[in-house]
Amino acid sequence: MSNIHATAQVDPGAKLGSNVEIGPFCVVGPHVEIGDDAVIRSHVVIDGRTRIGAGCKIFPFVSVGLEPQDVKYKDDPSTVTIGENTVLREHVTVHRGTSTGHMATRVGSNCFLMIGAHVAHDCQIGDNVTLVNSVALGGHVSVGDGAIIGGLSAVHQFVRIGAYSFVGGMSGVAADLIPYGMALGNRANLNGLNIVGLKRRGFPREQIHEVRKAYRMLFSSEGTMKEQLEDVEAMFSTNELARQIIDFIKSDTDRQFCIPSNVASPSR
Repeated sequence: MSNIHATAQVDPGAKLGSNVEIGPFCVVGPHVEIGDDAVIRSHVVIDGRTRIGAGCKIFPFVSVGLEPQDVKYKDDPSTVTIGENTVLREHVTVHRGTSTGHMATRVGSNCFLMIGAHVAHDCQIGDNVTLVNSVALGGHVSVGDGAIIGGLSAVHQFVRIGAYSFVGGMSGVAADLIPYGMALGNRANLNGLNIVGLKRRGFPREQIHEVRKAYRMLFSSEGTMKEQLEDVEAMFSTNELARQIIDFIKSDTDRQFCIPSNVASPSR
């Protein structure tokens, strides 16, 4: 059984799991699915082809699954998926995908989206991600597992934020950020590795020590980026953290990535 407040408008076509709580003045559309034990507080709008995972908590004035802010959007049958046990605090907005993207917007499990965060169309957010107050993600942004994006930061369309990286507050990120990296400023430059975050996530000390060596070699001022990448791959390919950074940089994308302010912009 679900607990639905008398003032909530839940379409008969919506699919609700067991023990779902829907508070006053909420609106739930006909194609919405809400998992077991989810709590939807007051004044929440969930529409479109949207799936809310079990155990999610959604606070007042959140909007999930409505049309994206994209003038090319033509009522595509796109989707939004929110993973299990994710928290969406007040005024968070998550828009559905488009035919020019993945046709899907995804927020992973155990994420924490704080007040006023915006997830635009076709974003792909991993698990255990934190978006602090008023973070704005442009369309098609991807955010890896465990990343933290500081308050009032903006991430440009199509940018990739690597796993377990950290973006400092009030940063404008217009270039890809490597996994485990730490970017600060407007426009954001790479400012080292997210060592504090890696320690908090329980990564072994030896593994962190090695990836620091790989980082220093990769972004040294000597040689070309291609040469440095080859050297790092030869020396640190068995280190899981270094391997993810190598693969991230080598992956096929036309966008530049964040680099330290004292290093010349590399060619891929």
